[in-house]
Amino acid sequence: MSSINLHYDVPGDDFTRAGEASSEVKRKLKQLGYNSDAIRRVAIAMYEAEINMVIHANGGVAQVQIYPDRVDIQMKDQGPGIPDVEKAMQEGYSTAPDNVRSLGFGAGMGLPNIKKYTDEMRIETEIGKGTDMYLSVHVKE
Repeated sequence: MSSINLHYDVPGDDFTRAGEASSEVKRKLKQLGYNSDAIRRVAIAMYEAEINMVIHANGGVAQVQIYPDRVDIQMKDQGPGIPDVEKAMQEGYSTAPDNVRSLGFGAGMGLPNIKKYTDEMRIETEIGKGTDMYLSVHVKE
């Protein structure tokens, strides 16, 4: 296998559909026989990124490339951008509105969890234009 490319549209402001892309990727990795640790790490990181897109950016797109030794994920949105990435990376820091918090989201663990469960994480963001997040999970035997 060289690589498998998957594309998903992440709907904005729809918590009932949030997580569909990460669930699909999780199913695909299981079908392909990836180990449970890699599957879990990909699913958690991608789910957190999806939720961030739903809460903050009115959705976006997810591009996933599955290789034998790693899974690369690009999450791209056209939201407001992240004013202070360093601050946003702190556990518990959140700019989620109260109505989102009342649903159980927006606890400020999204970006810290993404960093925790990936081997590589890069954020490119521009105020008023959006955010691109590049994630990679290495598959260990």
